[in-house]
Amino acid sequence: MENRSTKPTSVSRRGFLKMLGGVGLAGIAANIAGCSTDPAGGKGWMPQQYQVASSWPIQVKGRVPIDPNNPSIVRDDKKCILCGQCIEACEKVQTVMGYYELPIKDDITCVNCGQCTLWCPTGAITERDDIDKVLKAINDKNLHVVVQTAPATRVALGEEFGMPAGSIVEGKQVAALKKLGFDAVFDTNFSADLTIMEEGTELVKRITGELKKPLPQFTSCSPGWVKFCEYFYPDLLEHMSSAKSPQQMMGAVVKSYYAKQKGIDPEKIFSVSIMPCTAKKYECQRPEMNDAGQKAGKPNIRDVDVVLTTRELARMIKRAGINFNELEDAQYDSMLGEGTGAAVIFGTTGGVMEAAVRSAYFLITKQNPPEALLELTPVRGLNGVKEASLEIPGAGKINVAVCSGLGNARKILDQVREDIKQGLPPRYHFIEFMSCPGGCIGGGGQPRTALPPSDAVRQARLASLYTMDAKIYKKRLSHENQEVIQIYQNYFEHPMSELAEELLHTEYTDRGKHLTAKKKA
Repeated sequence: MENRSTKPTSVSRRGFLKMLGGVGLAGIAANIAGCSTDPAGGKGWMPQQYQVASSWPIQVKGRVPIDPNNPSIVRDDKKCILCGQCIEACEKVQTVMGYYELPIKDDITCVNCGQCTLWCPTGAITERDDIDKVLKAINDKNLHVVVQTAPATRVALGEEFGMPAGSIVEGKQVAALKKLGFDAVFDTNFSADLTIMEEGTELVKRITGELKKPLPQFTSCSPGWVKFCEYFYPDLLEHMSSAKSPQQMMGAVVKSYYAKQKGIDPEKIFSVSIMPCTAKKYECQRPEMNDAGQKAGKPNIRDVDVVLTTRELARMIKRAGINFNELEDAQYDSMLGEGTGAAVIFGTTGGVMEAAVRSAYFLITKQNPPEALLELTPVRGLNGVKEASLEIPGAGKINVAVCSGLGNARKILDQVREDIKQGLPPRYHFIEFMSCPGGCIGGGGQPRTALPPSDAVRQARLASLYTMDAKIYKKRLSHENQEVIQIYQNYFEHPMSELAEELLHTEYTDRGKHLTAKKKA
């Protein structure tokens, strides 16, 4: 009797397509008849189908290229159905793929934003999973493991546990992180307030002419946006604020100021971030993000060691068997745990701009801004491009713009570039750019609540951040954060001091040589 294995056969996608190519039309029609009634030559995806009414419900459209060593995203080829949704996100929304000439030069162009992970219907593209690295560190008794949480995570994490979109779970998130075994839980809101002090001071110095750098000043908090500018608009990098992102400021502070205050060797500190953003995984690995180590004479020390997305944290909590919904609220640890309403709105488009305007007003006038500037309505909402003008005594009329989604950024950048070419004065003083539509609330590492990402979900998250600013946080101005005041008194002295420049500021890389950008039509 013939021997036959009962082990199931694994068929690759290529093998599957080849198999279908050899099947008779009658066989295909018999198996899936009724799926489509498109006319001959219509939407068929196999060559044979162009001669008869198509009977397959999908078209092969291709996919975005992903470097196997990409630090932010990975693709499981077994799950990819070549539906082209990732191309829609990358080319139509973010204007990256298709905006450079082929063949590629010496790298696979990617800004690490992860929007493709939100659009992929099969979950073939996901963030690179770094959970095991973090668990290994937590279980190492020789390491002091700290974690920081970004503003946007606290209004999205609950969705992974069945809560409505926009549920505010700040206290539960802190409690979960403490149960997971982190030695200290810090709030990225603290370093967002620190960012405002540095970035706001830089803006004031540009406006007054004290700093010989051009206007408009660009924000620098979104690493996907920064890399996009480095690739496609390197000629405009001098407009980029030198201030690091809140994540990287926190990382540098933890391994310098915090280490000194606690008497801990920076080499023994393992720093983790919980972020809504896959590009943050790339950002923490940038070669220049090791300033605390450089200062300590140990350049191999990274300011931030590992970044986990909101989705990864949810999986980590579930794996640990923690009943998230039943957790009692916990508080951030002191020293680097205080935040303001200005910091929490960093998580949404327009929030960085609004927070910066509040403190820029104070830095120029030495008075707190009027109530009208605490609700800067023109820069709120999900519109891709927003503009506003305001009067600041001593500075006159200040014009600002806000962009979210890199396709929208391209429009404004082309305008800035054209104004410079024609020798026109800058039409804006300050422009906020965020890589992802809606800002960090719509980041590539956020829960996949809708496919493609839904404005209704983004709106719910956005509304919760503004609620926290107006009703939950006691302070709404970055310069009133007591822990920020203390770190300047005890360590940095003042914004943009020599030490602040060393640890909290950075430089950028011209990546234009890695691609040939397509000319405008």
